[in-house]
Amino acid sequence: MIIMIAAAAENNALGKNNELVWHLPNDFKRFKSLTTGHHIIMGRKTFESFPKPLPNRVHVIITRQENYQPEGCIVVDSIEKAIAACPENDDSYVIGGGEIYNLALPFTDIIELTKVHHSFDADTFFPKINKSEWLLVESEENYKDEKHLYDYTYETYIRK
Repeated sequence: MIIMIAAAAENNALGKNNELVWHLPNDFKRFKSLTTGHHIIMGRKTFESFPKPLPNRVHVIITRQENYQPEGCIVVDSIEKAIAACPENDDSYVIGGGEIYNLALPFTDIIELTKVHHSFDADTFFPKINKSEWLLVESEENYKDEKHLYDYTYETYIRK
């Protein structure tokens, strides 16, 4: 299955200047738990925003740059080739950024969304979820605390 995983604000903001605009440690733990051991599909800018490749995951990077070949990664030039590079009988995760989410949406079976209950100034946005195409099947509210400055909700959507 193709699973899109993201954290987006109330205004669908994802980030600004290739960085997240919030810090939610529990969401990072959830991301790690869900994606570890799987293929993760991302754009080049998302990959380059990491200090190093994420451990225990196969990185599939979509880029138009020729001769771009980070060590140990699969590099392709389209979402179709990225999906084809992933095992058919396993979950693969689309992890961003905004352009990649838009390209991957038609191929996506499940959306794992962390909705951050705040609006942010951003330059990258998550696509709007069309409620006629997606069914919310799980929702878990989380509240701000000493480590989390914002309330947030884990939401799981499946394609209708």
